Amino acid sequence: MTRTIADIMATQLVTFSPETDIHKAIHVLLEKRLSGAPVVDNDGNLVGVISKKDCLKIVLASGYHQDHGGRVDEYMSNNVQTLSGDTDIISAAEHFINSEFRRFPVLSDGRLVGQVSRHDVLRALIEDA
Repeated sequence: MTRTIADIMATQLVTFSPETDIHKAIHVLLEKRLSGAPVVDNDGNLVGVISKKDCLKIVLASGYHQDHGGRVDEYMSNNVQTLSGDTDIISAAEHFINSEFRRFPVLSDGRLVGQVSRHDVLRALIEDA
């Protein structure tokens, strides 16, 4: 039986709301050693992703241009590529090969249910070989 993303995805995720202070988000990403995190609304719908790359922009601006921050929704990427939990592992691997992203949020009926990384897919491919 072919495994799917739902079988291997992480489900205990660090998430932010759009209203989260950007500096708080930066500290959480650094403390948890995360490259980024999903941004969800009060209903659990994915509205964006905030990455360390996004955070570098605000830290540079605040350190050198005296811009003092803002909310996560001012800096997050909101055109987010996602995968469905029923995506098979091979298709997921192909998505990663054809993308610069290191991880994809996983949605079910528009709601965030998990996240899958290159590491997760690579490990699954090795285990299934």
